[in-house]
Amino acid sequence: MADKTATENRFAHDPQRRIAAATAIGMHALKPMIHFQVSMLRMWADSIERLAGNYEKGLEERASTAEEQSDRERAA
Repeated sequence: MADKTATENRFAHDPQRRIAAATAIGMHALKPMIHFQVSMLRMWADSIERLAGNYEKGLEERASTAEEQSDRERAA
């Protein structure tokens, strides 16, 4: 019992251990928020990729339509 109390007192008065414990508590509290931010960034990146794909698809459609129209004009 005396050993346990002495060990607890030594840890309680050690500033490095207190800082480490506070840091660990803070990191555990931040973990869910960081996971949420990461998931939001992933959704944002997926949306941008989808937008870029739709933009490229639209450009390809316009280019093919313009080619078909110029082919028709040449044929006429």
